[in-house]
Amino acid sequence: MNVTPQSMHFAAALPLQSGASIRAYNLSFETYGTLNADKSNAVLICHALNASHHVAGTYAGQEKSEGWWHNMIGPGKPLDTDHFFVIGVNNLGSCFGSTGPMHTNPDTGRVYGADFPVITVEDWVNAQARLLDALGIQTLAAVMGGSLGGMQALSWTLQYPERVRHAVVIASAPNLTAENIAFNEVARRAIQTDPDFHGGHFYAHGTLPKRGLRIARMIGHITYLSDDVMNEKFGRQLIATNQSEQERNFFYSTLEAEFQIESYLRYQGDKFAEYFDANTYLLITRALDYFDPARRFEGNLSLALARATAKFLLVSFTTDWRFAPRRSRELVKALLDNKRDVSYAEINAPHGHDAFLLDDARYFGVIGSYFNHVVKPAKEAA
Repeated sequence: MNVTPQSMHFAAALPLQSGASIRAYNLSFETYGTLNADKSNAVLICHALNASHHVAGTYAGQEKSEGWWHNMIGPGKPLDTDHFFVIGVNNLGSCFGSTGPMHTNPDTGRVYGADFPVITVEDWVNAQARLLDALGIQTLAAVMGGSLGGMQALSWTLQYPERVRHAVVIASAPNLTAENIAFNEVARRAIQTDPDFHGGHFYAHGTLPKRGLRIARMIGHITYLSDDVMNEKFGRQLIATNQSEQERNFFYSTLEAEFQIESYLRYQGDKFAEYFDANTYLLITRALDYFDPARRFEGNLSLALARATAKFLLVSFTTDWRFAPRRSRELVKALLDNKRDVSYAEINAPHGHDAFLLDDARYFGVIGSYFNHVVKPAKEAA
């Protein structure tokens, strides 16, 4: 399934929750499948921290260009594009095509840098709604996302309840725990204290805070994996290929990587620092921190979710300690308190938070069954 990225320009200002606004911005997006005559089969995919609008399919002539959820979305896959019209949108503030900190501020003629306005999950949802308006799509058959994408899917049901029939919220939570906010803060400080950061205006100085980005990614990556997976993949294995090398090198270096897990994390950090934008990382992790629909209701999640009218599928994974199953069960309880239609699956998977991106027959079975037997009949009845 070859796909082509698209971009849409929005001249009118988008009011933001911070009180600021942004105008003359672009949103990058991709579509998969065919929109039916009454435009009732559209499914919006919301992406997580370091993903983009390239959700599925490949780019013609480019090797290894599969979308980040290529295993989930496509003809005959759990979200079957033979039946559904799927839309992937790159969020404002990202570094993969939509307007972000590395672009020019039309009001000043200078690169935004650290002056890019603070963005929230709710702002992303409002921007996505404008894109759907431009595409002529009034009602979504479903909105779906994992992790931060799941928070956006949840927010859709609260901001535009009349526009969403189903919400699929995977490996997500109603807000971040203090521990999660702490991990984000340590990662941000790694970037902000990099000498090449220059207060977020590193573009003007011709530098990139790669050291900080590497550390931020290493911290984040640890939280995406389970202890079982790290032990199974790496254990306490050394990089050395034979026993004599181990005996010669072990305990003799404080600067070089000696364990395989060290080498793996350094590789992930180096790769990430080559393509991701530091200011984007700060913006998106802060949006994660801010998200809390119950805040306006004195922490009462049941009251916060009373506006939602969609049917829900929630999925969690047993070894996901960053967005633990108990957080999904909080959402299930709050929705049931409001007598909403909720399905919940807790998948026994060893992969930690990253499980929502990986192949798992039980997980894919749950998603495929929901779209084929719950979402599709509603579409056909429309």
